[in-house]
Amino acid sequence: MSEVRIVAEPRTEFGKGGARRTRKAGKVPAVLYGHGQPPRHISLQAHDLFHAFKTDAGTNVLLRLELSDGTQLALPKDVQRHPIKGSFEHVDLVIIRRGERVTVEVPVTLVGNAESDTLVDQQLTVVSLQADATDIPGSIEVDITGLKAGANVSAGQLVLPEGSVLETDAEQVVVQGLARLTAAQVDADLAGGETAGGAAAAAGEQAQAGSSA
Repeated sequence: MSEVRIVAEPRTEFGKGGARRTRKAGKVPAVLYGHGQPPRHISLQAHDLFHAFKTDAGTNVLLRLELSDGTQLALPKDVQRHPIKGSFEHVDLVIIRRGERVTVEVPVTLVGNAESDTLVDQQLTVVSLQADATDIPGSIEVDITGLKAGANVSAGQLVLPEGSVLETDAEQVVVQGLARLTAAQVDADLAGGETAGGAAAAAGEQAQAGSSA
């Protein structure tokens, strides 16, 4: 995994007001901690952070922070975003050392095409892995070529990069194939729903009439 250089400035304003002013200046409030060191309140340029997260590593990107007293490798631990705007609100960063192993969530990407009469149901979009902090995979690919209805791929069947260890339950289904309904089956289901709805309405009217009497 390549390292992304990003300048980190010390942050002296705290609380909601300070965080708001930091964001208004085009920066993202952040906290750097780990390895027994006291938390450091810093800010990162929002533009630089956005581009760092656009790499193949996503939010598992390895950051080389340029601090006032030197450099420090860190991994994003918690990224808070605005629910509407999508802008970065706050980031927790964990100090890491080369050769250290960490547990991270890695996206699962589907490649290939299932059988034409099969619907693909992806139940897991991420899996938890333990990996070297400087060698975290950007994603795990699952080849669903020829996937048939009734078949599935479990977490234990995933092909992981060398050195990575699965933390997610190996029996958990990642993706499964479902039978595609025919037009006749869809019509039958709709007709059944209408019949059930009519029966329920009739029962309700009868109950109301009885209570009125």
